[in-house]
Amino acid sequence: MSVKSVPLQVSMKGGCHIENITARVQQALANTGIRSGIATVFVKHTTASVMIIEDEPGIRADTEALWSRLVPADPAWEHNTRNPGEDNAHSHLRAQLQGPSVTIPFNNGALTLGIWQQLVIVDFDTRARTRDLVVQVIGDGMK
Repeated sequence: MSVKSVPLQVSMKGGCHIENITARVQQALANTGIRSGIATVFVKHTTASVMIIEDEPGIRADTEALWSRLVPADPAWEHNTRNPGEDNAHSHLRAQLQGPSVTIPFNNGALTLGIWQQLVIVDFDTRARTRDLVVQVIGDGMK
């Protein structure tokens, strides 16, 4: 059994920006040389999430609309009122609900995603920033 971690960085725009990271995660997996097991993709931030979606323009728009309805931006959120200058309480709350990671099985060095499934990072924050991710691969069958 082997465990390998691969860091990734993604430049994000904030404001519910969605970035497809499927190819980057697949490449990170390939670089480990591990043939079968599980890969966890984890974002190291409290205002962003990783998830699996059907990545097409309608779902991207619907995802943004969903989060705006479920957890609207509101200056009255306690995080904003207790921390002068903060405006991103809704960003933290959205990320709490979505979660920071996903785990995907893989075989023969390939992620076992369904035909329409794509890995994305969603940046809920109110400004652009670089996001740090970790792809941790656990498995066996080294090349």
